[in-house]
Amino acid sequence: MSTQTKIVIGGVAVGLLTLWIFPWWITALIILGVVGLPVAAYLALDPSQRRRVRAQGRKRLGSGH
Repeated sequence: MSTQTKIVIGGVAVGLLTLWIFPWWITALIILGVVGLPVAAYLALDPSQRRRVRAQGRKRLGSGH
């Protein structure tokens, strides 16, 4: 099992645990924050910075790790 798969499974487990402990709307705010914060940070970048971020992702994909 890859590290990314383990992280996803852990995230789902934590999400279900928070849903069980907290009211649904607090869990929804937590999930929106976890998803929305990186998206907002990416959108705050200049177009040249976004190109560099995309290039890093492509370079990492081809590295074989």
